[in-house]
Order: sequence, then structure tokens, then C-alpha cells
Amino acid sequence: MSDYTEEEQIAQIKEWWQRNGKPLLAGGALALVLVFGWKGWQKHQDTQAQTASVLYQQLLDVALVPSEQVDAQQVAKLLAELKKVNATSAYAQYAGLLAAKVAVDNNQLDDASLELNAILAKPANDTLAELARQRLARVLLAQEKAEQALQLLDVKVAPAFAATREELRGDALVVLARPAEAKAAYEQAKQALSSEAAAGNLLMKLDNLSEKDA
Repeated sequence: MSDYTEEEQIAQIKEWWQRNGKPLLAGGALALVLVFGWKGWQKHQDTQAQTASVLYQQLLDVALVPSEQVDAQQVAKLLAELKKVNATSAYAQYAGLLAAKVAVDNNQLDDASLELNAILAKPANDTLAELARQRLARVLLAQEKAEQALQLLDVKVAPAFAATREELRGDALVVLARPAEAKAAYEQAKQALSSEAAAGNLLMKLDNLSEKDA
């Protein structure tokens, strides 16, 4: 049997509630806000991803046609919409690579450079960073900025991209009239490829340098 009367027990409950009731309610309310806030954020993320996917597909449909049929204005419009959804998403940045290609096809090298630099400044992943880096190097070479292209490529590279990276370095070194270094870069590109893959332009570039050495 309890040592307290009913009145004393009620008084103790009231006192406990005065001390702990409000913090408990506040904590419970905060928990509810966090739960529903998290669910709302997840829903927002899912909606963003779905919207970006649709826009990206639309952009592919517009951009992946013969270059003379590409509607550059529509590409720019869809890219702008993707960036509004999330400018640093992989969807937006892959779209940026496509937009840069369209710009190059239209000889708008400065526009291509701006788009690629934006991706390189905050890439969504390592693959996008390397794709943007190599494409920007090609743009710089087209702009007769071989030294800048070489500096851009002078960073560590993943093995999967070593061949194309070294070939680009070789191209820049040829422009800079450094044939011995260019040949070494082309050789490294060749070594990074299988014997079946090491063909075409790369071997022609090596042959050209070998003929000049002869």
C-alpha cells in the first residue's frame, strides 16, 4: 500500500508535470518536426531527380542529332531549366558537357570554355571532373592556348583515363614544339591501351614524330 494519500500523489504528479511536461512536449514536437521534415526533404529530392531526368532526356533528344540539325537555343533553354533544379547535379553537368559540344560545333569556343570551367569548379563526381578537364583542354588547344591546356592536364589521373589524358598532353606538347616530350606522352598513352585499342590517330601521331626524328 502506498505511503502517500491520493491528494499527495496528485500533488506529486502535478509537480512532476510542471518540471518535465513542457520539455517533454517540446522534445516530442521537435521529433515530429524532424521526422516529417526528413520525409519532406526526401520527397523533394525524389521530385528533383525525376524532373531532372525528364529534362535531361529532352536535352538528349535535342542534342544527339546531326550537328547541323541541333537547336542550340533549345539546348540552352533545357540546360537552364536543369540548372534551376540543381546546378551541381550529375544530370545538369552531363547536360553541360553536351551544351559545350554544341557550342564547339558552332565555333563558340568561349561559351564552351565557360560551361566546362563551371563543371570543373564543382564536379558532381570524378568522372565528370575528368571529362570536363579533357574537353576543356581540347577547347584551349583550339583557342591556341596550348600552355594552359598542358597546365590543366598536369594533375593526377585515374588509370581509366590515362590513355586519352596522355594523348592530349602529347597534342599540347606538339603545338609547343617539344617533340621528344610529345613522343613520350604518346608512348605512355599507347602503353595504357591494349594492343587492339592502340590504333588510329595515336599511332599516326607517333609515326609522324618518328619520321621527324629520322
